[in-house]
Amino acid sequence: MALIIQTPNRTQSKFSAKALAVTLSFLAFGLLSCNPQTANRSQTQTNGKPNVVATSTILADLTEEVGGDEIELKGILQPGADPHVYEPVPADSVAFEKAELIVYNGYNLEPGLIKLMNATGIQARKIAAGEVVKPLQLDKGKGEVVPDPHVWGNVKNVILMVNEIRDALIALSPEDQPEFTENAQKLSQELQQLDVWITQQIKTIPPDKRKLVTSHDAFQYYGRGYGLEIFGTLIGISTEEQPSAQTVKQLVDSLKKSNVPAIFAETTINPALIKTVAQEAGVKLAPNQLYSDSIGAVGSDGDTYIKMMVANTKAIVEALGGKYTPFQPNQKTQSN
Repeated sequence: MALIIQTPNRTQSKFSAKALAVTLSFLAFGLLSCNPQTANRSQTQTNGKPNVVATSTILADLTEEVGGDEIELKGILQPGADPHVYEPVPADSVAFEKAELIVYNGYNLEPGLIKLMNATGIQARKIAAGEVVKPLQLDKGKGEVVPDPHVWGNVKNVILMVNEIRDALIALSPEDQPEFTENAQKLSQELQQLDVWITQQIKTIPPDKRKLVTSHDAFQYYGRGYGLEIFGTLIGISTEEQPSAQTVKQLVDSLKKSNVPAIFAETTINPALIKTVAQEAGVKLAPNQLYSDSIGAVGSDGDTYIKMMVANTKAIVEALGGKYTPFQPNQKTQSN
């Protein structure tokens, strides 16, 4: 809002006290209207929906499922974007400034966005949804141990995250508690079925072939949760790292001595190097890439968290010699 005030001349200065009071009231109203936080609160009261921001695509999907039509949701990252190396843009600052609640992963998954959030999202409540999970501690080398942020690899962890998001939304908008509670309950029930289903699918892989090789170390929770050995990766938990020639050679040599039937590229990482590893090691590169740090584009087989986990499990089971059966939500799963 543009507000122009002219300096009064001597004649104008003879306004009555009443006129001056009106002018000052108008000025105060105008300044408040121009304030982004005040304007945001006014807008929220008008449409009845609190403004919520989620950093990663996975969190945006979960928050949308729980919040439903009762919230105005803004997801920062687009499908396929890598949260490890994402560099914020001015629009992200605006989103954080307007937010009443910010849902982020934590454990330094999205370092650029966390830094920006702490600088601009001052008025918002913040929850690190991923940090409700006790993290795996991974050795980056030279004695540096860091928490693994890829907590969503185990579906049991995501149920905890859904409950955390539900509670944060209820605290933000108590009048919508019934809707948030019902949505979270429905989602959790489907997640529980998904968790059982993944376990069943992985068990169909021959035990000596339950070994996973990927571009970066994003599947520790998945492997430990469902019985897969993380046999090797090109890089560590952050895609900011670059594999050394020695690391590549060691992985190739290990694969040559193993009976690993296939290795996997990831949707958020350039597949060129992992393709080279497959060729040099003489192993198959799985035809389907894995979703690691992001859900897929709208219309893809991984455009929600649940579909992403189903697609990953299907790709892994089929490439490693198991027997895949479709996921049937809301139906009792059968043991294989």
